[in-house]
Parts: sequence; structure tokens; C-alpha cells
Amino acid sequence: MSRTFADLLPQSLTADSLAGLAPLSRADDLLLLLTRWVERGWLRALDKAFVAFLHELAPDDDPLVLLAAALTSHQLGHGHVCLDLFETLKEPDFALSLPPEGDVQGGVMLLPSQLLEALDGAHWCKVLAGSKLVALAADSSEAAQQCPLVLSGKRLYLRRYWAYERRIDQSLRQRLAQNEATPSDLPQRLTGLFGAAKPGEVIDWQKLACALATRGAFSIVTGGPGTGKTTTVVRLLALLQAPAVEAGQPLRIRLAAPTGKAAARLTESISQQVRTLKVSDDIRSKIPSDVTTVHRLLGSRPGTRHFRHHAGNRLPLDVLVVDEASMIDLEMMANLLDALPANARLILLGDKDQLASVEAGAVLGDLCRDAEAGWYSPQTRQWLESVSGENLAASELQEDTQGLHPLAQQVVMLRHSRRFGEGSGIGQLARWVNQQQPEEARKLLAARSHADVFNVSLKNEQDRSLERMLLEGHAQGPQGYRHYLTVLRNQRPTLGTALEDSRWTEWARSVLQAFDAFQLLCAVRKGPWGVEGLNQRITEALLKARLIDSDQQWYEGRPVLMTRNDYGLGLMNGDIGIALKLPERDGPEAGKQVLRVAFPRNDGQGGVRFVLPSRLNDVETVYAMTVHKSQGSEFAHTALILPDALNPVLTKELIYTGITRAKDWFTLIEPRAGVFEEAVRRKVKRLSGLMLELKEGIDTPD
Repeated sequence: MSRTFADLLPQSLTADSLAGLAPLSRADDLLLLLTRWVERGWLRALDKAFVAFLHELAPDDDPLVLLAAALTSHQLGHGHVCLDLFETLKEPDFALSLPPEGDVQGGVMLLPSQLLEALDGAHWCKVLAGSKLVALAADSSEAAQQCPLVLSGKRLYLRRYWAYERRIDQSLRQRLAQNEATPSDLPQRLTGLFGAAKPGEVIDWQKLACALATRGAFSIVTGGPGTGKTTTVVRLLALLQAPAVEAGQPLRIRLAAPTGKAAARLTESISQQVRTLKVSDDIRSKIPSDVTTVHRLLGSRPGTRHFRHHAGNRLPLDVLVVDEASMIDLEMMANLLDALPANARLILLGDKDQLASVEAGAVLGDLCRDAEAGWYSPQTRQWLESVSGENLAASELQEDTQGLHPLAQQVVMLRHSRRFGEGSGIGQLARWVNQQQPEEARKLLAARSHADVFNVSLKNEQDRSLERMLLEGHAQGPQGYRHYLTVLRNQRPTLGTALEDSRWTEWARSVLQAFDAFQLLCAVRKGPWGVEGLNQRITEALLKARLIDSDQQWYEGRPVLMTRNDYGLGLMNGDIGIALKLPERDGPEAGKQVLRVAFPRNDGQGGVRFVLPSRLNDVETVYAMTVHKSQGSEFAHTALILPDALNPVLTKELIYTGITRAKDWFTLIEPRAGVFEEAVRRKVKRLSGLMLELKEGIDTPD
């Protein structure tokens, strides 16, 4: 039998908790309950405020609608695009972190689990469908457009996020329906860039990715570190640009990435790769290497959600490549697709297994759900084999014989890592983590048979072996933070040399490169094992070791991370700089020095810019950074420190992302045994209807 919200409230809640207050409606009972959940940290104050706003709009609405709205808002704060009603009832702890039973004083408060486990999904959906606050997905009437919530089957959305998902869905279906003309000599062009396929050799997935991308207005190239995503896209741009240049109509190509750091890395990588391309100088000169941020590409308007480029003012380009696409959230992807000309090609690059954006949505993950299995149709397989010369018979990929996977026809997963070979401990550890095999990962760590993987177990919070490792690294080779400070001290140019002397730039570049040799990554920000606590601990250890001469706000050697884009200074969110003592420009006293922060120009030429600390408003010390902030970066030696207790952010995606930031060495630091295994067993689960709607082919209202 269906139960109303009033049936779910325990007598003790209304009798004891509400004593002395005027009689309240059932909705007011819910609002009081939500207030108490906020006090305990189970909901955000924002979630409760949203519900109070809805209650003002429809004071007579069923409290079950308000409960669903609170949970939808809560899910949004945890990266989910919508609330799946049946999934929530099946796993109540998925919707709200369940509190310990004994943590509720007096047993009066209704627990989230108690409330949810008593609900019936079909009844809940029926109540929502009858609400003035909720529009059904298929209803395109003017009245429905004003409803703040949208119900699509068993999924409830905030209207804005429903609209984002539909805009993306509609744009992708239109692009997937567009067949682009491919050069008649495509097989010869592919052979010129990749060489001829040889029987018995492994499949060249890079060649297949380029082939697929030539025939569509939308394509995705996904793969782990070292699988050659950048190499692939450079050859793809050559493949697209060559016929256009030969026809006298070169394509307008733009390159973008979500963060300044990711943009800088791609700029440097593409600059190097373009120089080695086997193409004519005319074609090479038309392949850009400058990468901008997505925000800058669209023309962000400070203080608003709006951009200069949108559906009414499209971007002036023919091809757009977006790297590190796993970091792009639902709202940004919707804005990007809106601003893209209908006849332009969009190519997304990224690692589908990395952490998703901090904001709502996991767009690349949703779009790459079929990537592992392939799901190419017989027609796609036949076409790929005919133009590439590759044989897919041994690929062991699933075949889509019923046309149920339209998006998969434009997705290629690169499967062979050139950075992490078969003997690489980092590569093997990343694979075990990605496959959620914690026991195998632990065996690898315990065996100590790989020279590129280390494991440090701490006895307690005061264990000084942590400081020793972070400062000195390991005896086997990897450096700690002493390394860059030694370079800073020992390679400093002679005092009295003018700032314009190139030796200062060379010194600053050496210090920055030395700092990139080692980076500590954290899962969390707060606490002794978080960014804030560890930055302070490392600063104190460096001061004690006399490697720095101060622990005040600004001191020579302080590494800082930009936390926001500063277009005036040309510095992007994620850029890392180091404070250095440099000659004063036109100073009255010869040899007088002033502190400036050196940032790499990320121009592929090794340039450095110097900025006065007083001009930097959005920076933080960065001996330790979160794994999220490290996306788009790589370091010679990466150390990942886990907290001493399980935390909602600890998942296999976070561990995998941390491991794959390492180029040469990786160290796992564990304050407590067992947390690593538990984290690897947990997978990020972000609810959305993006791929589902794409497969269902639901029409999107205009």
C-alpha cells in the first residue's frame, strides 16, 4: 500500500520535536526535518533553501515532491545530473551518506534511510507527475516550460540541467547523422602518415581513429596515458588539412582544453609533433599548435554564465579539437556545442577512466560507455578495414548488428601504451586499479619488483619518514623537494647581473623543471592528510632543514598554484610558479634583489615570465595539490597520499588519475592499511540520461 509523507513521520518527531510550536502542515514537518539533516551535514543548506523556495511557489504540493527536489539538488552537488528515483530507493545510501544509527540523539530524528526505504517508486513517480512544480519530459507546452523540475521516466531533473542534456543530445544526433566527404585517396594518405599495415602486427588504433574522424562531424579518441592521443590528433589534422590546402581552401582549426595547464601541455606537445610530420611545409604551416582554454575560446563574461559565442554568434572555425575532455562538465559541453557552426567538425580527446569534472556530469564517460567493447556495425568494420588495411577480425570487439550503438561508430579507444610498456610497474598498477582488482594491485606494490613503483606505510600521524621521503625521495633514484631547492641555490647567476641577462631566465627555467620532477597529490583538502595540512607540514620541514629561509606568506622557493584564470596576466587556473629573488629592474642600488614569481610561458620554447607577488590574488602554496587539480599535468615522480579513513571522494578513478600523473616513478603513501583497497573497489557513479536518451532517440522539444 502506498504511504504518504505523513505516514512516514514518527510520532516522536511531531510530539517531541515540534512541541510548543503552532500546528504545522506536513510540508513544514519535512522542512524541519531537512533543516536537521543540514545541521548534521547530510544535506547542503542550498538544497534546503531550494526546497523552501519551491514550497513558496506551491504551498499545497505533496511533501514527497519537495523530498524529491531536495534529493535532486543534493545529487547535483555530488556531480549527478538527475535523481534516479528507483536507483535511490534501491540504494538509499547512494542518495545520502547514511549516518551511524547511534549518532542520532534520542532516536527522535528520522534517518534518510528510514524515510527512503518506506517509499514506493511507482507511487513516488505518480505523485511527481501530478505536481504543479514538475513537467513531464514529453510536454512542450508553455506552462510546462515554466516548471522548475522535469520528470523523464524515472529520472527527475532541475530544468536547467534537463535542458543542457537535451541540447547536447540533439546536437550529437544531428552531427552523427552528417556524413562528411572523405578524400578519394584516403587509404594512400593514411599509409603516408602511418605506414602500411602488416599482417600479424597489432592493430594500429591511431590509424583507425584518424580514418573514422575524417568521415564524421563528431568523433572521440579516448585512451590512457601514453596511448598516443596527441600523436593521433596531429596526424588527423594533417589528414584533414592536406586536401583543403591542396584545394586552396585551408581549414580554420582551433585547439582547446579545459584548463590553462592542460592547454599549455598540449601546446608544447603539438609544437614538437608538428615539426616531425611527414608533410609539406605548406600543410605544416596550416596546422596550429596554440591551444587556448575552452572558457577563453567561447569568450567568457566575468560574473555571468554567458559567453560571447553562442547559438546566435557561432565560433569562426571549421575544426575544433578539445583535449582532456573528461574534465568538461555538462553545462560547458552544452555551451560548446551551441557555439559550434553546424558544418564544423568536433573532435574530443580524453581518458574516459580519469576523474570527471568537479561540476555536474561525466560527459566523456557517458559518451564512451561503448568504447571498451567497440560495438562497430558490420558496415563500419568493413569500411575501416578497406581504408586502413587493418584486420579487425582478431580485435575481439563486440559487433553492433542491430544499429543500437550509433555513437560507437565515431568513437575509437587507443589500446597500446607507449609510455608504460609491459614491464612498467606504473602501467600495470594503473591497469589493476582501473579493472578494480585491489588484491592484484597490492601484490604488485608488495613485491617491490618494479623500479618505478614504491609504497610507503606510515606508523602514525607523527611518523617522520613522511618528511624524509618528501624531502629526499627514494634511495633508488626519484627526487623529493630538496632537489628543486638545491638547483635554486646552486645554479643562481652571479649577483649584480642585470635581469635582462638570459642567465636569469635559464636559471628560473631550471628551477621550474626541477620542481616538476616531484609532486605530492592528495585525495582531500582538509585534515592532516589533506592539501592544507600537508602544505603546512612540508613548509615547516623545509624550514627546519634550512632549505627555505622563511615560512611567511612570500619567501624564495615558495611554489604557488593559480586557482583562477587571470587573463590580464596571461596566467591560467592550474599554472604553477615559484618565487625567486631577482635583480630589481632599474633599481637605485646595484645588486638589490626583489621577489618575483617565475611562471613557464608554456610556448614550447622554454620561455619564462616574472610576476610580482602583489599582482597574484588567486594563488595557494602547492607542495601538495589535490588529484583533481593535477589533471592535465604530469610529473617525473608522483606521490599519492591517502587519508587514514574512507572518504566519499576515494574511488578507483581518483587512484587511477593519481597514478597516471607519473611519468617515471610513482609512490603510494598510506597512513592506514586497507583504505587503498576499499577505494579501488569503489567506482564513481554519476547519474545522467545522456546516453540513454541518445539510444532511445527521444525527440527534443525546441
